[in-house]
Amino acid sequence: MVAVESCGQWMVFSCDQKLVAVHRREKGEVFVFDCSAAEKRPKKTQDETLSAGSTPEDPGSDRILAVAASRSGKLLALTDDSKRLVLFGSEPSWHCVSTRWVARKCTALVFSWSEQELLVADKSGDVYSFSVAEPHAEGELKMGHLSMLLAVTVSPDNRYIVTADRDEKIRVSRLGSPHNIQSFCLGHQQFVSALHVSSLHPLWLLSGSGDGTVKLWELESGRRLQSRGLGTEETGGSESPAVSSIISSPDGRHVAVQCERVSTLELFSLEPEGEEKLVPHSSLLLPHCPLDMTFDPEGRLWVLMDSSEVPLRLYTNTQSSWECAAEDPDLSRVTEAFRPHWQTLDASARNRNRFDQLHKSSYDNVSTYLQKKKQRLEEQQLKRTKAQRPNGNKKAKKETPAAQLSP
Repeated sequence: MVAVESCGQWMVFSCDQKLVAVHRREKGEVFVFDCSAAEKRPKKTQDETLSAGSTPEDPGSDRILAVAASRSGKLLALTDDSKRLVLFGSEPSWHCVSTRWVARKCTALVFSWSEQELLVADKSGDVYSFSVAEPHAEGELKMGHLSMLLAVTVSPDNRYIVTADRDEKIRVSRLGSPHNIQSFCLGHQQFVSALHVSSLHPLWLLSGSGDGTVKLWELESGRRLQSRGLGTEETGGSESPAVSSIISSPDGRHVAVQCERVSTLELFSLEPEGEEKLVPHSSLLLPHCPLDMTFDPEGRLWVLMDSSEVPLRLYTNTQSSWECAAEDPDLSRVTEAFRPHWQTLDASARNRNRFDQLHKSSYDNVSTYLQKKKQRLEEQQLKRTKAQRPNGNKKAKKETPAAQLSP
């Protein structure tokens, strides 16, 4: 997974097996964590494996699968293909707080807004809660879906946990007692791949999907407030672009939406008044496809792109428009420190699309049924026509002699 996160004065990148943190203001301050050289999971004894009735564990590839930063930027967590769950602290300097292990490979991470727990969603549909105060405690199963989970988020008041799965479902549950379901937000036609709750409007939920739409919901009731489709020109029009990320600025006023394999970022503003609450603001055309994006504490938009020459771009909001800050010293400093690690990343890892296998084929059973029915009726009519032709000939032959005898 290739991703970028903002943690206070640090920009944090995940590149395949590495986590790289670069200070925006101080040159030379770089922290690197390599999952391939990290603590290994203790091997189960043969008796434990046999008693569990399981096969030997897949050691995994150590590739990072998900990364999440806390709201304050003081904490960061990652999970990898070897089922590690690593918690980091950024103060007074970067350090590994703990390494724990998850039951299954994870798909999404999120810190609660109180930063007391880390919520981990996995591909089997379960969500586990890991304590931050007790960094070595095992995870507690919180809830589960019947399908692979792709996104998870928490409301700013820490009342609700929102989960989304491959089967188009968005579920809003009570964080303290997740078996109590508050609402369902239903309406997407493909897997739901992104969730976000803005700090400015804590009861509004934004969702993105493989159907190429962004929807705005009333979180507590599940009522849909608005739906916006995204363009398909760059994907050839064969299928809608899957939404890969939805983020908002620190003040919650600006929303950025990123799609897979599309070199344009869509920016919106949230307006509480009026019928249209999600209002289009700008479209940023990038020179390369974006891989991830994040807002820093100053509200500037950092974009990580699929380019070895120019891996990063920085945009600032000036006079109601977003402008590229190509000469910004923070951008130059971070790019210079990050570039050596980016160049070692395999191109296949950058271009990997995590949504390729998630699109579902749709079947129009009614049209197929009607077409087969029409074909069947035509065949039956043809058989009846063929069956009537010999009888008509015999009748004609019988009538011919009688006609000849008549005077």
